[in-house]
Amino acid sequence: MAGGVDLVVIGADGGPDRGFGGSALAAGGARLLAEVLPGMCFDTGSAGCRVTTVEPGADANAMLTAVREAAQHPGRWLVVCLVGQLTADPRGRRLALVTGGSTADNAYRRGLAWDWVVSAMVHGDQEEALLLVDAVADRDTWAAIERGGGEEGAGELLSYSRVPLWGRIGRYAPGRRGRDAVLPGGEGSFSHALTTVLRQGVPGAPAAVAPLDLQPAVAALLDGGDGPGSSGAPGARLLVPPQGGRLLMRNRAAVRGALAGLSLSEELLAVLWRENAPTEPPSA
Repeated sequence: MAGGVDLVVIGADGGPDRGFGGSALAAGGARLLAEVLPGMCFDTGSAGCRVTTVEPGADANAMLTAVREAAQHPGRWLVVCLVGQLTADPRGRRLALVTGGSTADNAYRRGLAWDWVVSAMVHGDQEEALLLVDAVADRDTWAAIERGGGEEGAGELLSYSRVPLWGRIGRYAPGRRGRDAVLPGGEGSFSHALTTVLRQGVPGAPAAVAPLDLQPAVAALLDGGDGPGSSGAPGARLLVPPQGGRLLMRNRAAVRGALAGLSLSEELLAVLWRENAPTEPPSA
């Protein structure tokens, strides 16, 4: 598996507490990502992608262990997906993913700390890392994120250069006011938009595309984001992947376009050729 992709997918269900209803669809979003992402890695495909999925009701220790174990595998890429609801510590300086059985009093202490995940990824044996985020935050956590970096807020955690981010963080109001919110894993969420784009492809784009190439198509399906780092109505911050990096995804629209004019026999030959073609991407 050396040289391939290690994919860790965590969709954390915060449990029945009304304040953590933003994680109600997180498990579904995680299933989507775990189903679609492996086959879309251009130069590895499903065979070269080691997938680790964590149970929605798992505790923070189990989640962190999954990330750390994946990070120990020598390879080219480590991709971690966090789906669920974020919470901040009392001083609003650190973030955590809410885990099952949490209450308003212990959510941060029980949760999967963001900086733990990033630290594990930084010290991994892969050449490159990418953190996919599909999350919501309540009022206080959102305020901590919006305060920015430095010692004043948790916003600095969203701009760590050694672990690029890609995704969406939206605002969430518990109770009746949150009924119309975009929930992670639901319609208009990042995991839903990304898997839709990967399944359909991007017409006119090359056969192998980087995350940044996919971002405009993904953003068009997202709800509530005006652009990189923005927080437009109803409120969301888009995390746009940086330029560069060697992680390439398959563009199904390009494959369909190339095969559109072929006869059935020619198409079958093309499929057979693609399945046995060298796995190195064009830029490698």
